[in-house]
Amino acid sequence: MTFENTLDFAQKMDKNDPLRSFREMFYFPTFMNKEVVYFTGNSLGLQPKTTEKIIKEELGAWAKYGVEGHFLAQRPWFSYHEFLTEKLAKIVGAKPIEVVVTHSLTTNLHLLMVSFYQPKGKRTKILCEAKAFPSDQYALESQVKFHGLDVNKNLIEVAPRPGEHLIREEDVLSKIKELGDELALVMIGGVNYYTGQLFDMEKITKAGHDVGANVGFDLAHAAGNVELKLNEWGVDFAAWCSYKYMNSSPGGVSGLFVHEKHAERKDLPRFAGWWGHDKETRFLMEPGFQPMKGAEGWQLSNAPVLGMAAHLASLEIFEEAGMDRISEKRDVLTAYLEFVIEDVSKRNKEKCTFEIITPKDKNKRGAQLSILAHGQGKALFDALTKQGVIADWREPNVIRVAPVPLYNSFEDCYRFGQCLEKSIQ
Repeated sequence: MTFENTLDFAQKMDKNDPLRSFREMFYFPTFMNKEVVYFTGNSLGLQPKTTEKIIKEELGAWAKYGVEGHFLAQRPWFSYHEFLTEKLAKIVGAKPIEVVVTHSLTTNLHLLMVSFYQPKGKRTKILCEAKAFPSDQYALESQVKFHGLDVNKNLIEVAPRPGEHLIREEDVLSKIKELGDELALVMIGGVNYYTGQLFDMEKITKAGHDVGANVGFDLAHAAGNVELKLNEWGVDFAAWCSYKYMNSSPGGVSGLFVHEKHAERKDLPRFAGWWGHDKETRFLMEPGFQPMKGAEGWQLSNAPVLGMAAHLASLEIFEEAGMDRISEKRDVLTAYLEFVIEDVSKRNKEKCTFEIITPKDKNKRGAQLSILAHGQGKALFDALTKQGVIADWREPNVIRVAPVPLYNSFEDCYRFGQCLEKSIQ
């Protein structure tokens, strides 16, 4: 397809967009005195217009039934997470027994690493990517220390080569092979939050398993963004938040995945809680934890219903749109935004240049572009903000933008280019 950096072209693309009506299902921020270009779905997705209705239904059930809402509400709270399971499983390429919604992302990562990071003998090391999201770094460091091990010796990072921004996958695979029987766990972000690089999770999983290690992923920037086949790839575990590409309220609930091969493994160590206990005998409240089969066995407390209600509103939209159509639009929309940015950069090369450090290959990225603004500082970002662009700044001079296919348009991309050019001047 031949792109044009014109309003007419962008509007024609929007007219032919099969997902164009979904934009009307979301609220756009109104705190500025102008229409915004919202490109921060990689940080916090927009609110679906149905979210209020579904949350109010649960508030109404609470008012009407009190504690009996656990069993008498339209969607009984006792099993509320089950209303999300099948919809979510489709998004991450899993079987229903392999996913559950509960807790928060870093909590779930800790709970999963309790089970899947069990250093013994010489097999003590964790492999992760350099410049992982700080919460992941802290979680991994604390897991190593929890086992009384030296972080400097047992937490191994794979970094970009000197002068490069991206991590070469061959470097990840070769490091896994090099560590061999010293490697206990591979734990990497499926999509790197800083560069937007999408890793080949299937290859990484196979490489980890070939040397006897467990393999897990933080999918905060992948779930709802890129195609996932967690069951098919044989991933041991994964966790993700629901508030980025899945638009499910600030700090909303988290999803976790445990592969079906571990579904009945009672031997796995865990930090248990009563909602992960066999639901047929849960209310007998007897001693002795008996985990539910599958991912549900990693639950601790009863369902955070209001957070799950917000998640349900978004999952219903995903089900209607379908990940196939979302992915198809994502690739074209992101490519068009890339074209617009590069066109602006060419026309203004005497003042500054914009280097997109996110991979150009559509199979190596999702709906995010990270722009390295050479010759510009945060003043450029501040100027963008004044023009109604809601994007994201990362030191020292990277602007992250995420054209989310459910609610962003080709005209948004064109308008971003216009604002970017004005900000330079």
